[in-house]
Amino acid sequence: MGGFFASALKEDCVFDLFFGTDYHSHLGTRRAGMAVYGKDGFNRAIHSIENSPFRTKFENDVNEMEGNLGIGCISDYEPQPLIVRSHHGTYAITTVGRINNTKALVEHVLNRPGNHFLEMSGGDINATELVASLINEKDNLVEGIQYAQEQIDGSMTLMLLTPKGIYLSRDKMGRTPLAIGKKEEGYCASFEAFAYLNLGYEDYKELGPGEICVMTPEGVTTLAQPGKKMKICTFLWVYYGYPASSYEGVSVEGMRTRCGSLLAKRDGMTKNEIDAVAGVPDSGTAHAVGYANESGVPFSRPFIKYTPTWPRSFMPTMQTKRDLIAKMKLIPVHELIDHKRLLLIDDSIVRGTQLRETTEFLYHSGAKEVHVRPACPPLLFGCKYLNFSRSTSEMELIARRVIAKEEGEEVARDILTDYANPDSDRYHKMLDEINKQMGFTSLRYNRLDDMLEAVGIDKENLCTYCWDGRE
Repeated sequence: MGGFFASALKEDCVFDLFFGTDYHSHLGTRRAGMAVYGKDGFNRAIHSIENSPFRTKFENDVNEMEGNLGIGCISDYEPQPLIVRSHHGTYAITTVGRINNTKALVEHVLNRPGNHFLEMSGGDINATELVASLINEKDNLVEGIQYAQEQIDGSMTLMLLTPKGIYLSRDKMGRTPLAIGKKEEGYCASFEAFAYLNLGYEDYKELGPGEICVMTPEGVTTLAQPGKKMKICTFLWVYYGYPASSYEGVSVEGMRTRCGSLLAKRDGMTKNEIDAVAGVPDSGTAHAVGYANESGVPFSRPFIKYTPTWPRSFMPTMQTKRDLIAKMKLIPVHELIDHKRLLLIDDSIVRGTQLRETTEFLYHSGAKEVHVRPACPPLLFGCKYLNFSRSTSEMELIARRVIAKEEGEEVARDILTDYANPDSDRYHKMLDEINKQMGFTSLRYNRLDDMLEAVGIDKENLCTYCWDGRE
């Protein structure tokens, strides 16, 4: 995934930029960067955050940077922000999104004389550099940003820092958020709205789909009006959004609590069947609280995540090592596990590896039963719009592996649609097989209609592609 923060102040912005960017550390694990513009021009720093948190890596840079305009990012993939010199002048740019047609766009750019790309260490093209190349094909920045948005298959939200202001562009379908905060000294822009609250800002506005603004210390001006159609990612609320944040006016924590409540109403488990409701920390916790409040079954914390030296951003990139560390983070509370019938809520089941190991961990610690209730439906389709998961193939999804065992890897869309229907025989057969493979006492997923009701905005404005394949 990834996150970003920008500040435009009448005074030095580096303090706000540093902490505002740091507040996005839950969204990325590999790279982070900041770029500012001041009296000495552009100044930029990029560091790896694979082995230590953002603040540790950038604390020295903060003392050397100064400027009243700045952008920062947490990135799961490419190093950024980039500083680009073009016919538009010099600017810094950072992006969050996904480009599916990279190969075609790279060929298009390279067919123009004199263009080139600097390959990253893995041999890939830096997506942010590709976006900058597309922007530079047009006569002005606004036309260039609009052109890049039109050409990209996927999604792309960006911030572009110039000496005169910061251009902000939300992706054309609004799949990722972009919120603006205001205080007396100026303005900020942020992926996560909560990131600016403790820095003294108040909510000013959220950009609409495809909207382009320019932000200066004096104000925010809309340069391209927002589109009418939106498909914001529902996983913002279910999984990777921070609990204190909100999108389109809907609180993440509030949605998760409602989601758990609706799951309990549908599920109907009582004190006679289970002893406690628990959430896999951290994103499963609020779902579990909602379930417990609705069902009357006590909420419990049978394991605690050890966060002092294992924050979200402190994760290796190899999946096998990530799974091991995810397990190492959880410390059991045996008194709350031993001989207990537990109902466990996680935000989702992707590959299934971590949740299976968590269940084994609970059994090993003395649990009598482990009933699992994911807060969202089975994931059947790999996301085409955001890099929320490191899955490189849909066959990494446990639901698709189970379907492939029954139907083969090449499955017609109408058959997959049937597997997505919670009232179909195929759906229930898939759940039985997943439950068997995972070793749960029982398994019931949340339904899509209940999950969308918990969000509470028009379902036509929500992207549900990973569950039902609807674009």
